[in-house]
Amino acid sequence: MADIIRLTAAELSEKLGSREISAVEATQAHLDRIADVDTDVHAFLHVSDSALDTARSIDERRASGEELGPLAGIPLAVKDVLVTTDMPSTSGSRILEGYMSPFDATVVKRSREAGLVLIGKTNMDEFAMGSSTEHSAYGPTRNPWDLGRIPGGSGGGSAAAVAAFEAPLALGSDTGGSIRQPAHVTGTVGVKPTYGAVSRYGAIALASSLDQVGPVTRTVLDAGLLQDVIGGHDPFDSTSLTDIWPSMADAAREGARGDVLKGLKVGVVRELSGEGFQAGVQSRFDETVALLQKQGAEVLEVSAPHFEYAVSAYYLILPAEASSNLAKFDSVRFGMRVQPEGGGTVEQVMAATREAGFGPEVKRRIILGTYALSAGYYDAYYGSAQKVRTLIQRDFDAAFAQVDVLISPSAPTTAFKFGEKLEDPMAMYLNDIATIPANLAGIPGISVPIGLAPEDGLPVGLQIMAPVREDARLYRVGAAIEALLEAQWGSTLISRAPALGGK
Repeated sequence: MADIIRLTAAELSEKLGSREISAVEATQAHLDRIADVDTDVHAFLHVSDSALDTARSIDERRASGEELGPLAGIPLAVKDVLVTTDMPSTSGSRILEGYMSPFDATVVKRSREAGLVLIGKTNMDEFAMGSSTEHSAYGPTRNPWDLGRIPGGSGGGSAAAVAAFEAPLALGSDTGGSIRQPAHVTGTVGVKPTYGAVSRYGAIALASSLDQVGPVTRTVLDAGLLQDVIGGHDPFDSTSLTDIWPSMADAAREGARGDVLKGLKVGVVRELSGEGFQAGVQSRFDETVALLQKQGAEVLEVSAPHFEYAVSAYYLILPAEASSNLAKFDSVRFGMRVQPEGGGTVEQVMAATREAGFGPEVKRRIILGTYALSAGYYDAYYGSAQKVRTLIQRDFDAAFAQVDVLISPSAPTTAFKFGEKLEDPMAMYLNDIATIPANLAGIPGISVPIGLAPEDGLPVGLQIMAPVREDARLYRVGAAIEALLEAQWGSTLISRAPALGGK
């Protein structure tokens, strides 16, 4: 089992294809790992009871000579924000406890069609509101590197599942960093594709103009393999791009074996490093920049002056859209129903249901968003935030006129301890300072592990950003940096993760 669960998806794909390992063996190994460690990690909210049947059917199809995709038979964990027909979809909230969707999210449907084996739904901050997974209604997920620390959020469950070797691949969603920031603190790879490159149909909406589904993996190649499966136009999603996308896996392979760093123009974003960033995070970032220069990359400092307003703009736009999106959880259309004592009007039932069903962070953001959209305040708050968003997009345009990619630390600190920022919402919100601008502009971003912070021995991630629609460039550069660091370390970072209680 230990050997199987530590294989990357690409390695596992080769062994499945040669029939050295069966899909049933691969699935059973990961289910055993979940049974062994998830009491400590709590990455999963639901574990599939049909995964082995799915794996068995993949083995039968392969034995019959059917041509299967490269990821057929590989286990996949799915963030609970994505609806599934065979497991509950709660979005980490009590208000949706036990909800069974009548359809699969498009990314789930495509994953099933590609032969991936869904093994469970992962924990998350309620309705994806949070940076630590402490806001899950079902209890926090723990970071496999240090069980006393957070795994990031909102998609901490997906990142922790991959980091703890409970799944080789996972799906997440990224509204302001919910894939990349958990990747940063767990030593995994997380990708936020270009807005519209991957369908949002069946993703329980938080902020529709910001949400993006993407891969969570242990290598850049694995992320490319998964994005090739889930990406592409979807007529059910009105924001889906009609582009014909190149293979992201091929781009990753090219980056890993090619000399893509030589002559590459790399922009270091002045506003996303330095003051406010943990010393160990900054030192690992600076070392990586020096390594890129040594490989022939041309490194330039780039200023994006409006990035300093990104967090403020984001926390007006997101709550406003969330206030609208979450209105449907009203005891009538979706969600639980709480009947006030002695009965009540529809409005009273709705109020009682939302009071019982939503957690404090969700209530905070709904109130803020409703206020920002109210008559007399729309232009002053929401309208102004959208103008700032345009200025941030122009900052990116100006930067990409000078460089091929932009880089920064993926987050300002390593994983913090539970409760450390829970009572200070602003401190929690600032944890996404580096990742939010990419969501506001709709550009792709990736977090790649670049080492351990010397002061606490916890993972640090490098964020790479590319222009809109240049996801393949992101994969080439990410894979090149990954290969460079792996050659220097002699192993992958994740292989150096401490054992979970000796397991």
